[in-house]
Amino acid sequence: MAKDAKQAEEGAEAPPKKSKKLLIIILAAVLVVVLAGGGAAFFLLKKSDHAEDEDGTEETTKTTKKKDKKKEKDAPPIFVNLEPFTVNLIPETGDQYLQVVLALELADAHAEPDLKVQMPKVRNNITLLLSGKKASELLPKEGKEKLAENLREEINAVIDPSTKKAKGEKTAAEGPVKSVLFTSFIIQ
Repeated sequence: MAKDAKQAEEGAEAPPKKSKKLLIIILAAVLVVVLAGGGAAFFLLKKSDHAEDEDGTEETTKTTKKKDKKKEKDAPPIFVNLEPFTVNLIPETGDQYLQVVLALELADAHAEPDLKVQMPKVRNNITLLLSGKKASELLPKEGKEKLAENLREEINAVIDPSTKKAKGEKTAAEGPVKSVLFTSFIIQ
């Protein structure tokens, strides 16, 4: 009887171990099936989204453009301050100097690394442009505005050469630099 009791106890213990292993195997199989189904659904839905994008209804295109414009308007402006420039001006009444500090307003944050990489060229071209001016050209407000526009075009031509204009042609106000601002302007 003792042997029968031991066998009964071993028999009682053995089936739960087998059922736990079987339960773990079943759960793992179910988990694999669920994950595979979820992954397949994700890729199918993602693929259908791309198909809709390619078909592109005009309404979604218009709303996307409106959202992009809104983001551009809502985005804070990006300014880059340049080191001061001190140059000799073309002499009119003796030696005259110009000291100017500039801030550049960029179209987007992606233009800043390009500007930093090209900074030696930018500084050189600005120095050459400034040293070719007369004090009488720069004193009136219109002269400063024209100088700011010339500086903007020169900087854009260095950063993005495709914006450079041919002689006699006017370019649109496109390029990485939206405007050039004077934070200090001293003529002596």
